[in-house]
Amino acid sequence: MKIDLGKIFTRSWQIIWNHKVLWIFGIFAGFANSNGGGNNGGSSGGGDTQPFQGDVERFGGQAVEFFQQYMLIIILACVAILIISFAFYALGMMGRIGILKGVYKVEGGAPSLMFAELWSESMPYFWRFFGMNLLVGLAFLVIFLPIILLGVATAGIGFVCLIPLICLIIPVAWAVGIILEQGQAAIVAEDLTLMDGFKRGWEIAKSDIGGMIVLSLVLGIGGAIIGFIFALPIVAAVIPGAIGMMDFRPGDALPPTAWFSIACCGLYLPVFIFLNGVLTAYMKTSWALSYLQLTKPSENTPVLTQADA
Repeated sequence: MKIDLGKIFTRSWQIIWNHKVLWIFGIFAGFANSNGGGNNGGSSGGGDTQPFQGDVERFGGQAVEFFQQYMLIIILACVAILIISFAFYALGMMGRIGILKGVYKVEGGAPSLMFAELWSESMPYFWRFFGMNLLVGLAFLVIFLPIILLGVATAGIGFVCLIPLICLIIPVAWAVGIILEQGQAAIVAEDLTLMDGFKRGWEIAKSDIGGMIVLSLVLGIGGAIIGFIFALPIVAAVIPGAIGMMDFRPGDALPPTAWFSIACCGLYLPVFIFLNGVLTAYMKTSWALSYLQLTKPSENTPVLTQADA
């Protein structure tokens, strides 16, 4: 193993503690790592199918009428959601770039970091980062979409048949994540193009496969554990509301415990975002330092000379 994990983890903490502006970029970077979604469903039944069919037809007619009446509002809402989602994802990309740029400047001898300076120096790399992540996302979409469609079409039987393939995809996705981390680091450090970044990331990752695996495991498992600890107050706040909602029926007023849970979650959310941002800054800093350790001994990377520019 070529990289020194002890030095990486120690130095990462020193950097983010002495240059707390990286916490802001860590908060931004967290936006690109999170996603949300939800689903809901219901069921109804009865001995006579005619009333049920009538309810379904009535509901379908009301739904069509609703969409026709509010079509413009729905379209505008969808567009607004897409724009907001892209804005947060763009902040996430800028956060990742800013952390890499900041670490390289510090390791190049910069005594301090300024937010405006890091932001402006990070902008030229944005579309390369965005394109790299987009290509990886599309590649996995092409792989997983047929699997999902096959599973749905066969009522789940296809998923069982494809378990070996799914098990193979998981380590492949893990390896691609490592290459992506090193490729992004190389793009910022060496000012590479998108495809050259992929190639460079592969070269760096395979130069110390053991070290990359251990670093990825430590950061992945450790980050998951710490993230779970950060989320425990939210879990604790939700429990009283969940208990209070057990007897809730449509039309009833929300119980006090539910309002209490909502208030606690709302108050803790900014704290959670902040803590997650610090954690993200630490993890991204560790990846940046691993790049420096694997490249500096064998070559004079331009990062140390560019950092002062």
